Amino acid sequence: MVDLELMKEAILIRRVEESFLELFSQGKLNGTVHTCIGQEFSAVAFAGQVRKEDSIFSNHRCHGHFISFTKDHEGLIAEIMGKEIGICGGVGSSQHLCRNNFFSNGIQGGIVPVAAGLALAGKMKGTGAICLLFIGDGTLGEGVVYETLNIVSKWELPLLIVCENNRYAQSTEQALNLAGSIPDRARAFGIEVRESSTWDMDGLIADAGESIRRVRATSRPLFHLVETYRLAPHSKGDDTRHPDEIEEYRRRDPINRFKDENNSLYDEIVAGIDGRLKKFIDSILFADELSLENYHESAEPAKLVSWSDVEFSDMRQVDLLNRFFASLLERDRSALLLGEDILAPYGGAFKVMKELSTRYPDQVRTTPISEQAITGISNGLALGGMKPYLEIMFGDFITLCLDQIINHASKFHHMYNRQVFCPIVIRTPMGGGRGYGPTHSQTLDKFLIGIDNVTVVALNLLIDPADIYEQVHAEEHPVIVIENKLDYGRKFSRPPLKNYRIEKSSQLFPLTRMRPLRSRPTATIVTYGAPVTMIVDTLSELILEYDILPELLVVSRIHPLDEETLRIITDSVEESGVLVVVEEGSAFAGFGSEVIATVHGRTAKSFVSRRIASLPLPIASSRTLESEILIGRNQIISTFRDLQQ
Repeated sequence: MVDLELMKEAILIRRVEESFLELFSQGKLNGTVHTCIGQEFSAVAFAGQVRKEDSIFSNHRCHGHFISFTKDHEGLIAEIMGKEIGICGGVGSSQHLCRNNFFSNGIQGGIVPVAAGLALAGKMKGTGAICLLFIGDGTLGEGVVYETLNIVSKWELPLLIVCENNRYAQSTEQALNLAGSIPDRARAFGIEVRESSTWDMDGLIADAGESIRRVRATSRPLFHLVETYRLAPHSKGDDTRHPDEIEEYRRRDPINRFKDENNSLYDEIVAGIDGRLKKFIDSILFADELSLENYHESAEPAKLVSWSDVEFSDMRQVDLLNRFFASLLERDRSALLLGEDILAPYGGAFKVMKELSTRYPDQVRTTPISEQAITGISNGLALGGMKPYLEIMFGDFITLCLDQIINHASKFHHMYNRQVFCPIVIRTPMGGGRGYGPTHSQTLDKFLIGIDNVTVVALNLLIDPADIYEQVHAEEHPVIVIENKLDYGRKFSRPPLKNYRIEKSSQLFPLTRMRPLRSRPTATIVTYGAPVTMIVDTLSELILEYDILPELLVVSRIHPLDEETLRIITDSVEESGVLVVVEEGSAFAGFGSEVIATVHGRTAKSFVSRRIASLPLPIASSRTLESEILIGRNQIISTFRDLQQ
């Protein structure tokens, strides 16, 4: 017979879950709730047997896992009722929980690589901790699961994956959308598989303990399939299953069997639990919810900006980057470099990582071609106290990473009410000009600059990349760094332009400007990244042929635009009366639109504005078409020439 204390814990989980359904029906619960009624013993068996220093990742059906691990059902209730005293201040609610090494997210499959990353962090630190990951059978439709299974097997990570097979993905029967054998999916990656069920309580408890022990002892992954069944709807009341089927499993349910066999004891246990739950719920019914003031982190006040001359080195940008990362790995053992094909002798597609794996083998890790998984693993490393720098080989491929950027990295800090930080750095080369064609030549910054809580930085040839990366390294939140393929091979040299001063601001992410020494500017050019070289090359012609004297402002942090940068741009536009924004991608809904609209909102003075950008077409491989689609010298010259007419 199962241990009475474990049965009491399972009954507590069920009564908490049933109270959520009651609260929802009474209009006292905001949002949704996915209960684990019928699956409680999976939580008790696994989450209840790991150690406090271990970590747990769960999904939308996570309440039982949370209670068994943390023993904090009151904090969970307050959270789901939206109260400030909840474990995440009411921000995360049912699906997004965090406390004491417990994490959940409602994105199917998304937490799988994050869990692997945290397991890797623990292994690298030698803590002896393992990571326990709960998924459902419906999650097996997500490709990132298999990307991650491959990696955890190759890297031998201490990850215990518990697949709770309740036979339904929301309302769809498993037979309609899952091919083959679930255990064989894990075995295909060389991962040990064990199987149990929630209807054999004693066997499940023993099997779970053995799986936990094996992962801890071997530091290798294990896949444990748990056959189970949820007795309640997927979410609230959306249940299309046949009542006879549900009733069959209701009779097999361990808690219901215990109730039938020990009716008086069961009633006594439930009465005690219900009394405590009612007392607590009544006590917080009118408790405060988190205020916007306490949720929102105010931006730092603007500071007075000073300027200093840029010191050029005549080194190629790729060599400056390589030198910086060598220095970083030398002084910070928490820094890790990850990416495809970055090991020596190859050193990455553009050789930024040249020889670094030879000098720092423990801090440079090559990865499979699995962009979503390696981004998620980097997220987990960041949660685990590491500083991962992930190289995405081509910027075009960052679209494969967006779930991990948008639904995980960007949200962890706020949806867990500031309990954690996720300082992941994703660096990637973008841009055309090399004939690589439609899927290897894009500049996709417009898809990135709208992601809240993600800093987006673009390198350029008027600033030493070390100046940018030193600040990137200090950031506590996610950063995406855009590098340019053509700029890698160019030298960080002073442009041969007389009567211009080149200086950088004292901001954390410096703004670089080229300003006429003796005359008032007659135009303001704002740009970032790759177009800088092209614009600098056209300045002499603009000055000599068209009598235009531009001030060039080069932004390094393109999102968010800070108050100091916006003030500098606005002041320049008010002086010159002309604003031209140059960007490498297509114009609509991009950086240029944002800058022009913002400046319009900050000044009462009228000014003329133009956007220079590439055509909204897939970038061709042929030399002529590519040059006509992408921005070029002629486009810059013609824009200013037209302004004079």
